[in-house]
Amino acid sequence: QVQLVESGGGLVQAGGSLRLSCTASGRTFSSYGVGWFRQAPGKEREFVATISWSGDTVDLAGSVKGRFTISRDNDKNTVYLQMNTLKPEDTAVYYCAAEHGSDLYRSTWQYTYWGQGTQVTVSS
Repeated sequence: QVQLVESGGGLVQAGGSLRLSCTASGRTFSSYGVGWFRQAPGKEREFVATISWSGDTVDLAGSVKGRFTISRDNDKNTVYLQMNTLKPEDTAVYYCAAEHGSDLYRSTWQYTYWGQGTQVTVSS
């Protein structure tokens, strides 16, 4: 079992920045790929970013490329999502998810473990 806890959400003005953290407990986190997803009210959960277990490979959604970065510190069992130049359309609950293995995954069904989510609200 892997338990995931997100933190770092909040209210920010458009153009501002936030850094989300996803901290894991349980099994060896360094053997898990991690993804970030978000879900706005009335919309489906969508892919934001993912990072391989080593941190060497990342993939980001086109809507956030150039503004968001994903990184990890396996010594701290934590994956980060740095969000810059935030826009009102980035407003959503952000979830991290983990899956054992070396592949990068973009779909929700590919992940076994999920956190409870953290709210990000961007005001215009």
